[in-house]
Amino acid sequence: MKLHYYPETDSLYIELQAVAGVDSREVADGVMADIAADGSVVGIDLGRASRFDLSTLEHDGLPSAARHAA
Repeated sequence: MKLHYYPETDSLYIELQAVAGVDSREVADGVMADIAADGSVVGIDLGRASRFDLSTLEHDGLPSAARHAA
């Protein structure tokens, strides 16, 4: 997963998969989901991202690819 902040558009893109999206769907006001050919979500774009406190990022018990490879 990668996070990309674009100050020129004040948007935060959360890349979930390194796969090209073939469609985008607005799932809420200012929130777009990019969809792959197989129907999976590959990324989420949050508009007006500066309204969120992005100074610290935390995670709690997230799975990693290494844990799923076993």
